[in-house]
Amino acid sequence: MTDKRTIDAYTTRVADYLQVPLPPEQIEARRAFTEAVGSGHILDLGAGPGSDSGFFMREGLTVRALDATPAFVEHARENGVDAYLGTFDDVTEEAEYDGIYCSFSLLHAPRADFPRHLAAIHRALKPEGVFFLGLKLGTGEHRDDLDRYYTYFSQTEIEEALDQAGFTIDRITTGMGTGLAGSYDGFILVLAHA
Repeated sequence: MTDKRTIDAYTTRVADYLQVPLPPEQIEARRAFTEAVGSGHILDLGAGPGSDSGFFMREGLTVRALDATPAFVEHARENGVDAYLGTFDDVTEEAEYDGIYCSFSLLHAPRADFPRHLAAIHRALKPEGVFFLGLKLGTGEHRDDLDRYYTYFSQTEIEEALDQAGFTIDRITTGMGTGLAGSYDGFILVLAHA
C-alpha cells in the first residue's frame, strides 16, 4: 500500500484506530488463525499499530509485522512488536512463514495488484502455511469519508483469486461491522492454506 492519502488518514488517527472494537467474528477468526498455525513464525501484513501482533505474541507465536504507515510502525515497536515499515511489495521471502495474517489491509491495494500480492503471499508461506484474509465486501474502487483508498470484492471474486494463487480455502465467515470511518459495511474473513 503506497497511497499517500490513505497513509496520512491513518497517521493522524492512531489513537482513534486503537479504539475501534473488533467484531466478534473477527475475534473468533483471529483465534482460529492462531490455532491453525499452532506455533512458529508469522507475518502480520498490514499490521496497523500492532494490536493483532501483540495478541499473537501473547499466544506464543514469533511475529514480524509490516505496515506502510510510519506512525503505526512506531506505535507497534513501542509496544514490543518486531515491526517494520514496508508495503505489500516487500513480501519477497520464500517458504519463510508458518502463517500470514492480512486483516483488512490488502483492500488498500489496487485491484490490478491483487493477484500479484496473493502470489507473493503464497510463495512466502511454507507448504501448508496458514493464510488469513479479511476484506470488505462490495464492488469497485473508491475513497471512504476519511480519504482512504479501498478496493471492494465479491465473495466469488475472492474465492477465484485465492484458488488461482494456489490456496485452499478452509473457512469463510461473513458479517457486518463498523470501522474507523463509522460506516457499516459487509466483510469477509477467509482462512486458507498454501
